Amino acid sequence: MTLKFGILDQSIVFPGQTPAEALGNTIKLAQLAEKLGFERFWVSEHHDSPQMAGASPEVLISHLLARTNTIRVGSGGVMLQHYSAYKVAENFNVLASLAPGRVDLGIGRAPGGLPRSTKALQKGLSESESLDSKLKELEQLLHGSFGEDHVLAGLQANPLPVQPADIYLLGTSIASAKLAAERGYPYAFALFINNDPEAARQAFEIYRAHFNRDHGGEPYAILALSVIVSDSEEEAAELAGHFKNVRVTLASGKVVNVGSLEQAEEFAKQAGETYTAEIREADITRGTKDTVRKRLSELRDTYDADELIFTTIIPDFTKRVRSFELLKEAFEEQPV
Repeated sequence: MTLKFGILDQSIVFPGQTPAEALGNTIKLAQLAEKLGFERFWVSEHHDSPQMAGASPEVLISHLLARTNTIRVGSGGVMLQHYSAYKVAENFNVLASLAPGRVDLGIGRAPGGLPRSTKALQKGLSESESLDSKLKELEQLLHGSFGEDHVLAGLQANPLPVQPADIYLLGTSIASAKLAAERGYPYAFALFINNDPEAARQAFEIYRAHFNRDHGGEPYAILALSVIVSDSEEEAAELAGHFKNVRVTLASGKVVNVGSLEQAEEFAKQAGETYTAEIREADITRGTKDTVRKRLSELRDTYDADELIFTTIIPDFTKRVRSFELLKEAFEEQPV
């Protein structure tokens, strides 16, 4: 099979940059991804973070669709817990009407920020719905209207597009895999957030074993991972730096992943809970074309992934572009 590639960009504001420059680089990367023949380009959602410019994926997606021609563009992902399924459906129905067949609606289960931003986003909400319940409503509204058994029977999220956005569920756990399987959605496991290989293996196994085919779909597994390709092993190692993943467990049992001990401390402080933190080396596939091609092929076989989506965190934009170009060259020289 031909392995499909995608890019997830977080619109990171690196030191010395402005948010406008970071967003400008996101636009350039989307155009590069299209030029290189990648399958899709996703943007993330982060709140109350000066280091991330992508707070509103649906707004950014609209601009990226206008600045590209063929590549699929989507969210990686919309944090549905904060929003009305109706409003999300309206947003993505407009996008899908503007660019039929090119819009992905990736749904994330994480908050996309610290507790302070969650409180701000959910301020005034009187009803608490499960993610599964919101997904059911979202799916109905993307394709038509609520049924007669719904309290808002007949409600439509106009305009109804000819080709609605495709829903993808993103996650880092067995729970997210189960939900994706139950709903019959494509599933993306973020290995760059939870780099526990056993967790990823179990998530994909459960996803395939319990996949609900009643909606006519088949399992589609995406592995999202961090990759840095360079002309030498030494430069790749230097570019990878000393990134860490910190797994935070609050006293309430809630588990989140952050990028530093400082962020872990601030998360617990805003949540008003005690916590424990486990520091892990970030899992970054790095090296020359040959090294990276070999490891990505191994990961694809290990998890039986249908597609790989890459996030590449390099402050020097020219070197970030070079990394994606080398990645493309690696698999052109020796396809999977």
